[in-house]
Amino acid sequence: MGADNTRVANAAAAAKNIDWAQVIRARLAGSQPRHEDAEWRVPGSWDRAAPASRHFFPEHPTPAAVLIPLVERDELTVLLTQRATQLRHHAGQVSFPGGRIEPGDAGPAAAALREAREEIGLDASFVSVIGYLPDHLVITGFRVTPVVGFVRPGFTLTPDPREVEDTFEVPLQHIFDPANHRPQRRRSPFTGEEVDFIDIPYGERNVWGATSGMLMTLYRLCTTPQAP
Repeated sequence: MGADNTRVANAAAAAKNIDWAQVIRARLAGSQPRHEDAEWRVPGSWDRAAPASRHFFPEHPTPAAVLIPLVERDELTVLLTQRATQLRHHAGQVSFPGGRIEPGDAGPAAAALREAREEIGLDASFVSVIGYLPDHLVITGFRVTPVVGFVRPGFTLTPDPREVEDTFEVPLQHIFDPANHRPQRRRSPFTGEEVDFIDIPYGERNVWGATSGMLMTLYRLCTTPQAP
């Protein structure tokens, strides 16, 4: 086994003994939405947006929010959606429930909870918002605030077929296992530029793009050692 494979195997073995729910709560405690452009991430990446890439995005992207729902089962899972194939943007892709922040929303958390209710029927009473990740830019012109929430089991989902084809859950341990992080390079249909992504395959589905980027941001937040 090569050094890189050994490192990945050791990291995966160590991760199985970690209480990720406790780590996430600790790392996101007291966090607030951060909209400063120096913090923005780009599609498919957990790295800060390089100035050279900014010309591909609007000067003033539209504020939006998504809910990253972490379901508190015996094994913590991430609730994801398969977007409807007839949508104008990101049709058929794996995504989080979410959308643009409307004038009547009290902020990103309110918008994310409203969208989750409208898209998949997730009642906000089952969700405890615990914090926020840095904003992610998407090439369609949105600046998305990821809202992280723990979801109490017992909920019933009623997806809106106009927006969501299906919902499913992925164990967080699978997402956080480095062996499942597949580097990819794709050509953007909007700019023609090649973009680096991290794909996270799960069965017949593939988590990629901004959804994967947000999950990798959470992964990096939880696995990067904190200064004493």
